Amino acid sequence: MSSEENRQRIEAESNGEFLERIEINLLLEGIYRYYGFDFRNYVFSSIRRRILYRMGAEGLNSVSSLQEKVLHDPGMMERLLADFSIHVTEMFREPQFFKSFRKNVIPIIRELPFIRIWHAGCSTGEEVYSMAIILHEEGLYHKTKIYATDMNEDLLKEAKNGGYPIDKMRAYRDNYQRSGGTKEFADLFEVRHNKAVFHPFLKKNLVFAQHNLATDHSFNEFNVIICRNVMIYFDKILHDRVHGLFYESLCTSGMLGLGNKEDIAFNKYSHCYEAIDSEQKIYKKVK
Repeated sequence: MSSEENRQRIEAESNGEFLERIEINLLLEGIYRYYGFDFRNYVFSSIRRRILYRMGAEGLNSVSSLQEKVLHDPGMMERLLADFSIHVTEMFREPQFFKSFRKNVIPIIRELPFIRIWHAGCSTGEEVYSMAIILHEEGLYHKTKIYATDMNEDLLKEAKNGGYPIDKMRAYRDNYQRSGGTKEFADLFEVRHNKAVFHPFLKKNLVFAQHNLATDHSFNEFNVIICRNVMIYFDKILHDRVHGLFYESLCTSGMLGLGNKEDIAFNKYSHCYEAIDSEQKIYKKVK
């Protein structure tokens, strides 16, 4: 290939990438204006991979073709929304976080007359039930309300059901034990049609509701907010917005739990927190 041919190839690829970015931006703008879901400030590389996956699954050759179908076919939008939704979770995920919560947070909230906890981006609810189990074992669940939110209604329906594949229970039991649990994990659920369904008393103080971190506002004041490995998919603009939302939603001395890939630093609210456990990303609001 001559240098001129190579230059033309590079230019064509560059133009193609530029056009693709325009198409993706138009698709995300259309989704926001028509459906109200705002993915415009998600990390571009991540959202692009999900769009290309959906194009391949639907046999489409361009982002513009996908946009046409998304705006005229709600079913297509539901499938794309499922692609965009983050639902990597498991019970007692990263057990050391929950172990630290038992050790460092429980003694603080034990003194409160009533406890409000927000699980933001709860997905299918495994970590919500994990928290309910800890609070039950620590004798605090009766005075706790846990608000579990996600933007995806289908995931919320799964979370409300509280039933999970039985073949995952062994790994979940191991996580439970590593998180500091000492009871018999199997006593917390019953098996129905190859699913482990948690007992009703664990659902009693759970409220599942749709909430979009990109567009919605604070809806209560909380003693604890848990949002783990959700913001890694956000760009800095959305990252800062969500941190502002959490700051507004936490009461004084409220605690914020983040994922192991996230940090409180590099946003304008970082000075308002002190570390409870910096390794496990648990922080206390002090200003």
